[in-house]
Amino acid sequence: MNKVVPNAATAVADIPNGASLAVGGFGLCGVPMALIQALYDAGTSNLSVVSNNCGVDEWGLGVLLYAKRISRMTSSYVGENKEFARQYLSGELEVELTPQGTLAERLRAGGSGIPAFYTATGVGTQISDGGLPWRYADDGSVAVASPPKETRRFGDRDYVLEEAIRTDFGLVHAAVADRHGNLVFHESARNFNPLCAMAGRVTIAEVDELVEPGDLDPDRVHVPGVFVQRVVHVPDAEKRIEKRTVRPAGGDA
Repeated sequence: MNKVVPNAATAVADIPNGASLAVGGFGLCGVPMALIQALYDAGTSNLSVVSNNCGVDEWGLGVLLYAKRISRMTSSYVGENKEFARQYLSGELEVELTPQGTLAERLRAGGSGIPAFYTATGVGTQISDGGLPWRYADDGSVAVASPPKETRRFGDRDYVLEEAIRTDFGLVHAAVADRHGNLVFHESARNFNPLCAMAGRVTIAEVDELVEPGDLDPDRVHVPGVFVQRVVHVPDAEKRIEKRTVRPAGGDA
């Protein structure tokens, strides 16, 4: 039951080249940076990554992207990262753009054993009809396009069938965990981290604070330990602010 491993390098040591990863975080909030850095240091490459976004230039998942260790991204938001845009438009990176709510539900469904679900989001667009550029060729033409998806009518509305996402590994950052892997997230870090924890066949959680079993109020637990296989304590993990806004000195409140 003790799922604690000594460090991030040990936690990710068995992630092979070509693995699929569900990586938590929203912008720069709740990003499992220690695990990402450990993957970078290990030289792991050709990764298929599912995450809301891909970090920023040279931080978060941007570290792996900049080193060309990511071959495919499934994301909902890809702004704030010039290298991402360059690799995508030059044909170096395959990208599956997915509406944010759909991405969240695909991850949740994967962790819940639900193979697919119908949603109205994307009906009548390239999301359902196909044709979204997944990968470009060197000459700027579309080398790989998204396929059409099954649609069905319920009542007076059309819906598109979206498949669940299940990945080889899940990497998440939690505020608090116990040695059994029960996780508590802090505010906005709760957006995608719990879903990525559910979607990974092997989930690794880096945590700010490690407590003993029984110390957590069960009502506070956001992800039960059954979804988590490894816990690594990273009390000094770096955290960044994506956009710092301050009032000018002497300005009005």
